[in-house]
Amino acid sequence: MKRPNILFAFADDWGRYAHAYAEHEGAASLNALIRTPNFDRIAHEGALFLNALVPAPSCTPCRSSILAGQYFWQTGLGAILQGAVWDESIPTFPLELEKAGYSIGYQYKVWSPGRTLNAPIGAARTRFEPAGRNFNQFSHWVTANAPELGVEGAKNALYAETRHNFRAFLDARPPDKPFCYWWGPTNTHRTWERGSGLALWGIRPDHLEGRLPGFLPDVAEIREDAADYLGECLAVDAGLGILYEELAAAGELDDTLIVVSGDHGIPGMPRAKCNLYDIGCEVALAARWPGRIVPGRVVEDFVNLMDLGPTFCEAGRIPVPGSMTGKSLMRVLEAPGSGQIDPTRDHVVTGRERHVAFAREQYLPYPQRSLRTRDFIYIVNFEPDRWPMGDPKGLDDPDTVPPDYETLASNTFAAYPDLDASPTKAWMIHHREDRDVEPLYDLAFGKRPREELYDLSEDPDYLVNVAGDPAYANVRGQMEARLLKILEEQDDPRLMEQPCRYEFEPYAGPG
Repeated sequence: MKRPNILFAFADDWGRYAHAYAEHEGAASLNALIRTPNFDRIAHEGALFLNALVPAPSCTPCRSSILAGQYFWQTGLGAILQGAVWDESIPTFPLELEKAGYSIGYQYKVWSPGRTLNAPIGAARTRFEPAGRNFNQFSHWVTANAPELGVEGAKNALYAETRHNFRAFLDARPPDKPFCYWWGPTNTHRTWERGSGLALWGIRPDHLEGRLPGFLPDVAEIREDAADYLGECLAVDAGLGILYEELAAAGELDDTLIVVSGDHGIPGMPRAKCNLYDIGCEVALAARWPGRIVPGRVVEDFVNLMDLGPTFCEAGRIPVPGSMTGKSLMRVLEAPGSGQIDPTRDHVVTGRERHVAFAREQYLPYPQRSLRTRDFIYIVNFEPDRWPMGDPKGLDDPDTVPPDYETLASNTFAAYPDLDASPTKAWMIHHREDRDVEPLYDLAFGKRPREELYDLSEDPDYLVNVAGDPAYANVRGQMEARLLKILEEQDDPRLMEQPCRYEFEPYAGPG
């Protein structure tokens, strides 16, 4: 039997934003406002996953997990962002497939920032970008070039870039070899052009009114910021369509396993990227594989994206490295029906250590672990005396005057550097003393208790922490015991080492 090609489309900072999810969320969702025909086509011709979460809501540890098929804390210095170093003794699915006869390649981002850049997929040796990398600044580039090319002409130039990069790889590979290709656009990572959601995509910010989660102020500035992000999601979808077209033109479409996802939620929005709440950890996931995945399936199993590593190995019919602690999805992919396929897939464990920020003058991480089940999010904050979004740079002093709006909107390190600079961040800091904003500001930036528990059936926006509520004592105890058992079984240093490595250099420190 012929081994399949593997195309992995993996967008930076792209959460669960695709129209295919709208029918599972209701008419008031953000996904009801957008159209993503290419993602939706892959989902309709294959399987749509409703409960896919990342192993860590930070790009480098998340990508380390996916490439190595392990929890992020099992990847050495790949477990952090700032100061990350790749351990080339760790097997990764692209390099294992290459050893077994696959041609491998990529364009845009795979594993970065960190040393050695993109090492888990072969570094510069396997990069195919002869047409450039401008797609990664999509809204900025289109806006700058629209006066000369027109909006659609500028968009088409970027689509052509992705097309030519992919063709360069297809033309270079030996025709008798299957391939594994990674498309990693970063345009959904900030920054993007302010007002581009409307100007480039026709997404009206006022149409977002009443659709934002309850922890975000529903004001014009934040609605526009979210609309601009949704525009970048539409650009990702358009690029995905280019890859689909090229596979069809090359006669490879039906011989290819296509998997599409992203490395965590939206940047620059409170409680999202770098947080263990759903808006930070839930991501879109769809897979298409003719003859192996029955079209039109909707899968409710909980999926940790680190499971993709062993899945790709099994799909390519190579041994899954013993270091991979993820669990292959092949049984789920090849099942005939929808719903819950594997009853053991009823949870995902997520976590974080160091992103880019540090506790004041100490360069320390904000360590967290979480257990997500169908109805609950349970979070342990191991160091609740630290700031979850990093050093407030004096903003915890009520008499401190914040930096000006534009500084906070453009300089991530002006305050709370584990939340990317954005108009939303700037607006909330400048309005933090407003009566209706203050409690949302505290949720976003304030210190958190050691334990958090949210009942999603009653509180879908995870606003009310019930960890201390006697009515939830049994649930809290069960969730805690289950989470700690998994962390112990998987040898998590945060639990199993005293003192823990993440508190010292090279994991902590200036980086």
